[in-house]
Amino acid sequence: MDNRESVSGSVSLMKSLIEEGTDTIFGYPGGQIMPVFDALYDYRQKLKHILVRHEQGAVHAAQGYSRASGKVGVVIVTSGPGATNTVTGIADAMIDSTPLVVISGQVVSPLLGTDAFQEVDIVGISQPVTKWSYQVRRADEIAWAVAQAFYIASSGRPGPVLLDFTKDAQVSMINHYYEKCTSIRSYVSMPKIDRANVRKAAELINSAKKPLALVGQGVEIGKAEQELISFIEKAQIPAAWTLLGASVMPFDHPLNKGMLGMHGNLAPNQKTNECDLLIAIGMRFDDRVIGDVNTYAKQAKIIHFDIDPAEIGKNVDVDIPVLGDVKKTLPAVTALLKQADHDDWIESFDIINGEEYDRVIANEIYCDREYISMGEVIRRISEKTGNEAITVTDVGQNQMMAARYSKHKNPRSFISSGGLGTMGFGLPAAIGAKIAVPDRTVCLFCGDGGIQMCIQELGTIMQSNVKVKIIILNNRYLGMVRQWQEIFFNKRYSETPMLNPDFVKIAEAYRIKGRKVSKRDDLDDAIREMLEHNGAYLLEVDVEKKGMVLPMIPPGMNVSSVILEK
Repeated sequence: MDNRESVSGSVSLMKSLIEEGTDTIFGYPGGQIMPVFDALYDYRQKLKHILVRHEQGAVHAAQGYSRASGKVGVVIVTSGPGATNTVTGIADAMIDSTPLVVISGQVVSPLLGTDAFQEVDIVGISQPVTKWSYQVRRADEIAWAVAQAFYIASSGRPGPVLLDFTKDAQVSMINHYYEKCTSIRSYVSMPKIDRANVRKAAELINSAKKPLALVGQGVEIGKAEQELISFIEKAQIPAAWTLLGASVMPFDHPLNKGMLGMHGNLAPNQKTNECDLLIAIGMRFDDRVIGDVNTYAKQAKIIHFDIDPAEIGKNVDVDIPVLGDVKKTLPAVTALLKQADHDDWIESFDIINGEEYDRVIANEIYCDREYISMGEVIRRISEKTGNEAITVTDVGQNQMMAARYSKHKNPRSFISSGGLGTMGFGLPAAIGAKIAVPDRTVCLFCGDGGIQMCIQELGTIMQSNVKVKIIILNNRYLGMVRQWQEIFFNKRYSETPMLNPDFVKIAEAYRIKGRKVSKRDDLDDAIREMLEHNGAYLLEVDVEKKGMVLPMIPPGMNVSSVILEK
């Protein structure tokens, strides 16, 4: 017996979301989605709705929620501008492999194609930046479409899905019945593991003298953090991480050798071009990691663990692909590994990282210059939280500094906009992360430019009482653009100086406690006050106006061109 019941399409949507385990929705009502919000009124005990102040903020908040919890983020918005305002966040989620289901309202079916009020082809607009985009025109499609959407968004390499609901589909009556989707013909969410390649990978690793693992967010998405540790420990493989892989390994693990890429640590970047075997795990060889592809790791054999066949050989030629879920492929290879001794190779990383510490890091975190540095603020806050906080960043210098100087003990502790680099991501993403895991401290680091991209979401914090800690690193510039202008454009600071408002007063207007610090002697007390305050808090710190994120490998160059000092 299938227990069908007669309900409206909007009620069918609510019931379908609940069947998929949804507990939180981020959204903003409007004309063409009003029946759905009316239905939501009766489901408030099971579905918590967070009213954002802009639809872009809704998607970024859902991203933060998903990244912190591992669940699918859900967004509901209206048609026209409501739908188009989600596109930046959807594109961000697509490139960073974040599972979302975005639901938009649409005009009634007879008006489609007539340029009706607030009609837009959001399915056509969103198709290039979604895993699936579909228009629901009949109420009897709703349960099926939701089941498909959640399966597609969360399976394989995750990503965003958009469902566009015409208004007549929302109000029509149907016999509701829900069945979860477990497979779709022609959609292969999980590649079959090639056991021959598993053996070949193990043989290469067992024969390597200088192996190096490059670890990305795919390990975190696959919930394979412990499998990774077992893998690198058995074969004694030093490991480095990409920006979005910052919290995949505990910061103090002896095989954790730091960050890769343009602003990464010196040792793993140099050793990429010295190793005899490069083992990429859940990362996509982004251009900010590889730099000059013509000189990248030419001396090394390359093994690539990934769930997405499209990533194999896309940017870097690979000797052995190991396709599949890393939670299964890593143990399969680990079982064939021999205990190894790479002590001399591992120690060689520490020598180079010691050089970086003396020339860069010590001057940043123990700054004795007139102005406070970004790095010392981030490191002090990380330490004051016991390195247990979730770090959320905006985009720019604050982002790179947070990746370099915050420390993480636990998985899912670093949330940032990676591939798209979306300024404005940080504030709503921090809101979503805190709602997902309310018992964890969430610290947002942002610049004076990025905070103003979505500053209206302070209203969301006020209305929903979201206890995030907001740290504005105010250098009165669009800092990363200014850094490039200084290095590559002869210090011609075209449109990067910022005249800013009083951020503390703005916070107070939203009933958020705030404080501004300009002197180093006041910093520790302000951090203590922020962390002890039982509520949201905005800490504005005046930092060095022309600080630099170093090291820096210029774009398109290799590590031999690294800039270590101003």
